[in-house]
Amino acid sequence: MATKEIPQLTQELVEISKAYLMQETIEPAKQLGRTAGISLAGGMLIALGALFLVLGANQAFLSLSDDGRLWVALVSLLTAVVALAFAALAGWRASK
Repeated sequence: MATKEIPQLTQELVEISKAYLMQETIEPAKQLGRTAGISLAGGMLIALGALFLVLGANQAFLSLSDDGRLWVALVSLLTAVVALAFAALAGWRASK
């Protein structure tokens, strides 16, 4: 091997290493970040929808109950218990 070929071989090694690094690490990391971002956005939208559902159920229960501070507290407690029960059920099913 001639000494003139060593810089050329070194340059080829560097280029191949860069291409391999891009193919095996950076591109999968970009895809993983994209997937994580979409998953996070979806989870936030589901949580926001659940919050609106609980607030709507609370208002529906309040419209069906009598006026008074005790009834408001009872309806709020009932709504919270039902929401926690559904959250526990969803967590239990997700862990299976």
